[in-house]
Amino acid sequence: MPISLRRLLVALTLCCALTAGATACGSGSDDAVSAASTPSATHSVDRQKLAKTRFVANAGLAAGATYQWIVKPWKAGKFKKGAHGRKLALVKAALAGGFAYNRLKAAHRNAEGDPTLSKALAPLTAGIDSLKELPSKLRKGDNPDGVAGDYNDIINKVKDAGKSAGAEVKDKVPSTSQLTSGS
Repeated sequence: MPISLRRLLVALTLCCALTAGATACGSGSDDAVSAASTPSATHSVDRQKLAKTRFVANAGLAAGATYQWIVKPWKAGKFKKGAHGRKLALVKAALAGGFAYNRLKAAHRNAEGDPTLSKALAPLTAGIDSLKELPSKLRKGDNPDGVAGDYNDIINKVKDAGKSAGAEVKDKVPSTSQLTSGS
């Protein structure tokens, strides 16, 4: 396959993935955001089966994507202006950012199904919600070093909260298909 055709296919695939990721995030109502920011007691009806296991899996995928495509390139200086491969690194980071946000929201829903985890994650709700805007900031190039640091901080806080609740989170790098599909 000629190089130009290959680049075209890669660019088209990434554009489709970014569009799908942006539309998957969507915007919820303000009522849902305000309700999510106030912790509530978990009733036995609201409990999920295997809530801790699901939390660990979702948070691990978010942590793995963040480390692989945001933190590692950030530490390697790939986000700095003039760096070789900067545009591709920023596109991958934006995809990983949307994926991490999606998985952290799922992990938060899982945590609500377990009383111990819900208490540990209640203070992190606002931090997870703040990640929603970061993929667009990465795509625009608005202070990518600060954005990468924000992702890293939130992921570490989620890991610490899980560990304190007895659900240790380990990084699990998602496959490319998981990354592009958002789940």
